[in-house]
Amino acid sequence: MFAVIYKFKVKLGQEEVFTEAWTKLTQLIYQYEASLGSRLHRQSDAIYIAYAQWPDRNTWAGSGEKLPKEAEQYRNQMRESCESIETLHELEMVENLLKNRPF
Repeated sequence: MFAVIYKFKVKLGQEEVFTEAWTKLTQLIYQYEASLGSRLHRQSDAIYIAYAQWPDRNTWAGSGEKLPKEAEQYRNQMRESCESIETLHELEMVENLLKNRPF
């Protein structure tokens, strides 16, 4: 398994727009690009951290080509609602001790 950690610095007042666009885009990536899912966390008022899981690095690196056209709208909304977007880490899993719980 492969994981990527992203950092988003969201513009003041754009938190709801960002969260909604991130959620919709992430759902499409999960549905069309073989993602294993993602979690979004808030570190502070403006800083959000996302953790995305993939089967492997190649699946992640090749993602984006199978998405429907509506994904571009959500991607643009995310970009416009952020001051910056960074990929902090690209990680190969060594051990997995997370417990999966139903929501």
